[in-house]
Amino acid sequence: MSHAIKTILFVCTGNVCRSPMAEYILRHRLGSDYSVSIRSAGLYAVEGAPASEHAVQVLDEWGIDARPHKARLLTDERMREADLILVKTEAHRTDILQRRPEMEEKVRLLGSFGTRRDSFDIPDPAGLSLDMYRRTRDRIDEAVSDLILYLMEHGGLTRVTDLRG
Repeated sequence: MSHAIKTILFVCTGNVCRSPMAEYILRHRLGSDYSVSIRSAGLYAVEGAPASEHAVQVLDEWGIDARPHKARLLTDERMREADLILVKTEAHRTDILQRRPEMEEKVRLLGSFGTRRDSFDIPDPAGLSLDMYRRTRDRIDEAVSDLILYLMEHGGLTRVTDLRG
């Protein structure tokens, strides 16, 4: 990856648990230091639905406010706008590539950026305990850390200060 990433799109099933958690964690971690738009969408999202109560609660424990989140359906336009589409499971990747095989270069599993070279799915915590949401949040945070390191090492992130001169 030799070009700067301008738009990252996190994708899960309903855009109320995993992808909003990833979106808000990455925003929180990068702050305003980097010139990247971070969004999320769901393969089967109901437009405008709020983040799940447990997702909001486990992010709130880290001082991250996901209350403003509104679910968005994954559309062709949203995929075209993204430089990198990060899915939570191989099934999500397969679903997207069956619809849009030309997106193959930009669709990656969020759990595929670690140095261990073993990709991992992030299972859906919907309907499960608050503790399962915490485990999901922590797994997403681990994957986001690997993603940030990968993007920094491969020139995918541009600091806002670099753009100013």
